[in-house]
Amino acid sequence: MKLTFLGATGTVTGSKYLLERAGRKILIDCGLFQGLKELRLRNWKKLPADPASIDAVLLTHAHIDHSGYIPLLVKRGFKGNIYCSAATYDLCAILLPDSGYLQEEDAKRANRYAYTKHKPALPLYTRKDAEESLKQFKVVDFDKPHHLADDLTFALGRSGHILGSAFIRVNDGKTSILFSGDLGRADDPVMKPPVHMHSADYLVLESTYGDRLHEDSDPLDKIGEIIRNTMARGGSVIIPAFAVGRTQSILYYIHQLKKAKAIPEVTPVFLDSPMAIDATQLLNRHKNDHRLSKKLCAEVCRVAQYVHTAEESKALDRGNGLPAVIISASGMATGGRILHHLKHFIGDMRNTILFTGYQAAGTRGARLVHGEGEIKIHGRMWPVRAQVEELHNTSAHADYSEILDWLGYFQTPPRKVFITHGEPEAASSLKMKIEDHLGWNAVTPDYLQEVEL
Repeated sequence: MKLTFLGATGTVTGSKYLLERAGRKILIDCGLFQGLKELRLRNWKKLPADPASIDAVLLTHAHIDHSGYIPLLVKRGFKGNIYCSAATYDLCAILLPDSGYLQEEDAKRANRYAYTKHKPALPLYTRKDAEESLKQFKVVDFDKPHHLADDLTFALGRSGHILGSAFIRVNDGKTSILFSGDLGRADDPVMKPPVHMHSADYLVLESTYGDRLHEDSDPLDKIGEIIRNTMARGGSVIIPAFAVGRTQSILYYIHQLKKAKAIPEVTPVFLDSPMAIDATQLLNRHKNDHRLSKKLCAEVCRVAQYVHTAEESKALDRGNGLPAVIISASGMATGGRILHHLKHFIGDMRNTILFTGYQAAGTRGARLVHGEGEIKIHGRMWPVRAQVEELHNTSAHADYSEILDWLGYFQTPPRKVFITHGEPEAASSLKMKIEDHLGWNAVTPDYLQEVEL
């Protein structure tokens, strides 16, 4: 087999791995590049592999940095099947059309206000493109081998990151390679823990938090403190949150805080993201993926008022000073309704902007948590006067200690570990830790590097 790294090298976005064997081409993950402009421009360039030559796509999970390029792949000629778990399909049916819609809206806005060099600005793909791509999805079960071609098979194992997320193990009868996707956490309050894997000849391993440990403190304490302090000064808490995964965790924490009376039960909480609303309701459909009981799941889904229309969203910004908690996507403030709320709330020192997840280099979220005094939104600079906070212990990614613990269940070491899906410092740090603690052979591949397995 030959493996080519088409993304997620030196960055946490754009996951794409091309696996070739006996004339067959299999793409594992198909994500969009996000963050730095030089990375985003890769989305517009011709894919190094002709989409029409690819036989199948295997999808670890639905997050856009792993799935968001699929509509463009199909648009440019891919005709094969896209294999994934049932929950991943349901989430992609929400996320991908929304991604197309947002790109259409961004292009319209750029043309309307002339803050683009392109005449006219065009979307990378449309909502219709995304809906067309969903016709090629094929749902498969966990923990069962599925035939691809000849003696080439793959199997999914639960990775505990978000609903439907999976490890993917590909085997040709002689050699096996395991793709971690995004590795979840053993003690996540919502998701079930990642299953233990015991062997693979080769391992492609994410390293988002490869150089960091999550805080030991209970996130409930800090979230409760931030909400109480902000509302005491008459402000609102604005939470940019990933529609899938992080939003559901935040709703769980707010439910627990209200139940414990750590914040008033009457505290107004708004979930302003149609995509996140739909994803939250999927908790009830995919009960095998998470820890919540049927009763608790229903309570968590009811803890926020759902904001569906654009007019309802705008009304939140005309709230006549009423303090509230507003959760909205996107989690790195790269697009979506959160941008309109940031424009309204970020200039008032009474308010708090609370980031709850990883902020990739080059995103607005990263610039805000690093203390920039003004931020560009929709072609205009906005002064930052609100308090900006970041939680370091609500991540759905394993930190380096949790990764090492998971690797400790391997009964035989892989021949080689490819460290991907991390900023350069994180990937390099995890590489050294694996070498030092386990004595395994680990490397950090380059963009477009080819490796014979």
